[in-house]
Amino acid sequence: MSDAAGGTRVIGLGNPIMGDDGLGLRALGRLAERYALPPEVELVDGGTWGMRLLEEIESAGAVLLLDAVDHAAPAGSVTVLTRHDLPRYFAHKLSPHQVDLREVLAACELRGTLPPVVTVIGAQPGPLEMSTALSPALEASLDQVTDLAAEELAALGHTVARREAACA
Repeated sequence: MSDAAGGTRVIGLGNPIMGDDGLGLRALGRLAERYALPPEVELVDGGTWGMRLLEEIESAGAVLLLDAVDHAAPAGSVTVLTRHDLPRYFAHKLSPHQVDLREVLAACELRGTLPPVVTVIGAQPGPLEMSTALSPALEASLDQVTDLAAEELAALGHTVARREAACA
């Protein structure tokens, strides 16, 4: 189980008033609604915090980032990136606000404080515009992103149980 050095931190990223950029926050909320999680799993609304996420990431034993991820695929396409995938993506924007995320992850790597387990789960956003709603493509991928997050937590050794009300 990855609870050494601060447990597992699930960080939802994005701007909730920029349409598809709010995917990470919506997925974080859905994860909390659908799954009972153990106390060593902390859910964090990372919004567009940028470098203020440095301590949240460095103090965790494992980090799961939920975000809209630009991976040059059709809108709504889900992707999972592991810590080993991240270096090749440092040169590319991962998400619409990712300049800050890229800098935070690079700073952790340079300081030798990047947790051994870092996973990014997200989906390709469509065009970003002022809206509090996700596009139909991202709305359709929201459950898959949420379920993949739960599967990743279980793979890390955490007890993750689907809530009965969420099964209906």
